[in-house]
Amino acid sequence: MTLRAITTFGFVGLLRPAPGTWGSLVAVALGWAIEHWLGFIPLVIATVAVTLLGFWAVNAALKPGEDPSEVVIDEVAGQWLALLFPAMGFWLRDVPMVWPGPVAAFLLFRLFDIWKPGPVGTADRRNDPAGVMLDDLIAGVFAGIITVILAGLYHGVMMR
Repeated sequence: MTLRAITTFGFVGLLRPAPGTWGSLVAVALGWAIEHWLGFIPLVIATVAVTLLGFWAVNAALKPGEDPSEVVIDEVAGQWLALLFPAMGFWLRDVPMVWPGPVAAFLLFRLFDIWKPGPVGTADRRNDPAGVMLDDLIAGVFAGIITVILAGLYHGVMMR
């Protein structure tokens, strides 16, 4: 597998327009499939693996200051991290993840990845290969937390 195939996540990053959104969309679909067919723990393992692979590949492929839009391995890592939050909630209840958990994780991840509030923007402004990965991972944590909060509000407050 070539370095470009890794950084573009199987060349998904070459899709236009909005390669980051395409990368996130493919990631949420694949992550949901991993969770559904293999389980939560394999999704955790896949998330760790793609994150480590992403740090390595981005560091090998990019010079400081570079962040080409075709590089979407960072979106995959961040999206899968966001997906872990609702997936864990379903796993703790011993049921497979159903919508709207993955949909909320996708929409919120894209929001935080584009908006880049607070630490997401700080990581993005590092202008180094680590920053390319870190801003998406932080956006994934934000998206995951908000997804769980929204689920709690819906199931705990609105459904009463």
